[in-house]
Amino acid sequence: METEILARIQFAFTIAFHYIYPPLSIGLGLLMVVFESLYIKTKNTEYHTLAKFWTKIFALTFGIGVVTGIVMEFEFGTNWATYSRFVGDVFGSALAAEGIFAFALESGFLGILLFGWNRVKPWVHLVSTIGVFLGSMFSAVWIVVANSWQQTPAGYHIVGEGFNARAEITDFWAMVFNPSSVERLTHVWLGAFLSGAFLVLSVHAYYILKGRYVDISKKAFKIALVVATVFSLGQLLTGHKSAEGVAKNQPAKLAALEGHFEASAPADMYLFGWVDKENQKVTGVKIPGGLSFLLDYDFDTPVTGLNAFPEDERPSQVNAIFQFYHIMIAIGMVLIGLSMLATFLWYKGKLFNYRWLLWIFVFSALLPQIANQVGWFAAEMGRQPWVVYGLLRTSDAFSQAVSANQIVFSLILFLLVYALLFVLFIYLLNKKIQHGPYHESQENDRPMTEELTKVITQN
Repeated sequence: METEILARIQFAFTIAFHYIYPPLSIGLGLLMVVFESLYIKTKNTEYHTLAKFWTKIFALTFGIGVVTGIVMEFEFGTNWATYSRFVGDVFGSALAAEGIFAFALESGFLGILLFGWNRVKPWVHLVSTIGVFLGSMFSAVWIVVANSWQQTPAGYHIVGEGFNARAEITDFWAMVFNPSSVERLTHVWLGAFLSGAFLVLSVHAYYILKGRYVDISKKAFKIALVVATVFSLGQLLTGHKSAEGVAKNQPAKLAALEGHFEASAPADMYLFGWVDKENQKVTGVKIPGGLSFLLDYDFDTPVTGLNAFPEDERPSQVNAIFQFYHIMIAIGMVLIGLSMLATFLWYKGKLFNYRWLLWIFVFSALLPQIANQVGWFAAEMGRQPWVVYGLLRTSDAFSQAVSANQIVFSLILFLLVYALLFVLFIYLLNKKIQHGPYHESQENDRPMTEELTKVITQN
């Protein structure tokens, strides 16, 4: 196998594994802030218990996320030397900003978040929780800004020629607010919120089905359901805005996402299908002119297709891109439908009456994770053959001194180490879930204890 393909596979594997954890950290961070705020407002100790419980799981995801993220930065130097030289000025600025605005904020408050329970005032601990949550969000800002610059470069000029060429920033804020960064960032944030919300829904649906921690789980489930409903609907809007940006700035990618080949013709929108690249045909269920309508509110508006670009300047894996993109959309619609159904049943007072629905929620934690992964695969594969769109080809970006055998060897080691980390993560996560928010013997004592507290207070 070619060195370029192996280098891409290795980086895709490491970043896909890493990206399991940051969305969970961001999503759980939001819910931790909600639980702790409700505790301070209502003085209901169940919200305090939920905040402590989910902070433990947050710490697990945060720790493994940090460990797995370090590897990628080494890969920039070992496997992608030309790329690193080309984007060094841009990425250096973005990653330096991440260190100043994100890591400093997270590390400054993380100790209080994890070890400050009952050691600092409740409002001080809430501030630390908010600080860690904002730090995780700011971290996403700079990573997405750097990646978005690869998709839609702005605020730069090129210095040098050939393999010595590199992009230098001429306008920092133009680089930050490049044409795709804002809509892509909001899309990533909402995907992260959904990852956290559906993990909370999954765990507490499991408790309710098993008859464990039922009262506290119903409270947590309802709060997470509000988050899931709001942000699943919001994701539909951010996804649409992102698609409009792709149509404007990366038309070849949009054509690959929808399997649209004709150079300039109204484009159909496929609900699902299969792309025959050789015959330039898509077989599936479609809405005629649907893509044209979404982009211009006119079923007859021409959309630029793959045939408008030279063959060496358009994505090669069209069917894979098409499938990843449509899996993401399908999951997004399922999450909306599931959230809306549960919200309707809540309104009718029947939210917890259907065991089959709770079982669906138990397994629903996988859906945002899959959507996040396939969405990124579609975005990155759709950018090909460019690693920096229109400026640097992927075939010119990898390290010439690294052999295919070296990459294979390191990839096998990564597979073994990451498999071990994943097994450890699942084991620890399951252990914390099985232990629960508190000892089960406390659940029946809680109403009596609260009633006794009221009597003592009144007397």
